[in-house]
Amino acid sequence: MIPSRCRSGPRALIFENHRTMTTHDIFDATKTFADLGLSDAILKGIEDQGFEHPTIIQSQLIPLAIEGKDILGQSKTGTGKTAAFGLPALHVLDGSTPFACLCLVPTRELAIQVTREMRELGAHTNLKVLAVYGGQPINTQAEKLKKKPHIIVGTPGRVMDMHQRKLLPYDRIQLAMLDEVDRMLDIGFREDIRKILGGIKQTHQTIFVSATISDEIMRLAKKYMNDPVDLSLSEAKSLTVAQVDQECVSVQNWDKLKMLHHVLKIEKPDLAIVFCRMKVTVDKVAKSLQKKNIEAAVLHANLHQGKRNRVMDQLRKREIRIVVASDLAARGIDVDNITHVFNYDVPEDPEVYVHRIGRTARKGQDGKAIMFVTPEQSELLMNIERLTNVEIPTRTFEDFKPGPEPERIQQDRRRVEAEREALRKANSRTVEEIPADAQGGDDAKFPGGLVPKQLPSKRMGGRLRTRRR
Repeated sequence: MIPSRCRSGPRALIFENHRTMTTHDIFDATKTFADLGLSDAILKGIEDQGFEHPTIIQSQLIPLAIEGKDILGQSKTGTGKTAAFGLPALHVLDGSTPFACLCLVPTRELAIQVTREMRELGAHTNLKVLAVYGGQPINTQAEKLKKKPHIIVGTPGRVMDMHQRKLLPYDRIQLAMLDEVDRMLDIGFREDIRKILGGIKQTHQTIFVSATISDEIMRLAKKYMNDPVDLSLSEAKSLTVAQVDQECVSVQNWDKLKMLHHVLKIEKPDLAIVFCRMKVTVDKVAKSLQKKNIEAAVLHANLHQGKRNRVMDQLRKREIRIVVASDLAARGIDVDNITHVFNYDVPEDPEVYVHRIGRTARKGQDGKAIMFVTPEQSELLMNIERLTNVEIPTRTFEDFKPGPEPERIQQDRRRVEAEREALRKANSRTVEEIPADAQGGDDAKFPGGLVPKQLPSKRMGGRLRTRRR
């Protein structure tokens, strides 16, 4: 949900840090939530949370969802997509049918976040919202399912497990919602999504929301939706919000840790996330920061759910300032006022970059995204720039002193160069190596001095014409 706390006019939005900015590219300040057709009970929940104006995606999607339309919604990360589908779900359900709404999300953290948000917004309704996801005892969630909640928010794997145990029936679903569809496809839930949507046989409403819309998502929409309304609000624009100040830093791979320490000292982030591609890198970076007396927590899939929840709570309470995270584990991070995102590793998939930097500059605030790029990663950088439609400037640090090239890197380079030279020599042929009886004196007629000694083989289809016919 995106707050819009107006104190000095419809477009002047003042946030907790007392900074005033214009956010016409995120909020629809010409409308209130009451204009969208939401019930009084839902409006009361919105008011309790201190929200006044909807975002653009919310003002576009909510009325269509209330009408019962199937919707394919695209909008930039951090612009309120979750509330865009959550509010109409709370509005249309009357509480008479259990298991009436199913919301699929890619990660446990996002399941917890969406559930918490929908409970807060639906506090004045009789609707029960339950999260089901891996990492918690299945029996505990099974007992809660027996109480027949109205809205299920879950990861595909656990949803299918509960369905197979006959604890989560599909035949009562009136509304199926998929949040962050692109990420679910990226992390391997493709077949699970097809099985779940294919298992809902009765007529129902389907809503997809995503930061990016791929051809595969379009194929899913065509198969499982009925004449969907396409809300591609990012079309022909950058996929990242304008408030993100994006920079890249050219650095050798062996200097990345040193550069991270250096940049952190200069930037002094209030709240920051450092993204790494692998769990082993997450642990290495966090330990390096801790050795420099920089308090940092880790967040990756190897942590049990209780530990991950504690890290999230510490981040919200500002008990920790820096989290080093893998992409999958960070999908559910929805924390206000994250000032910096550091891309320690450049993602191979440019869409991952969009989701990473979407953790900052949320709710109309400013943020900074800094990416470390090694010389061999220039093509990955160009792919990101093409997708986001943004040219990312390079930032240099004149006071940074690069470290020496490690000996093992030098040895590897010398070995590769030696192998290349040996291969070049093996494949080269000089005139001196040509047999003497194959030498010719007419270089103009026989380039290189080679004289053919016989006709081509018949099986090659060759034939020599000795005279004109």
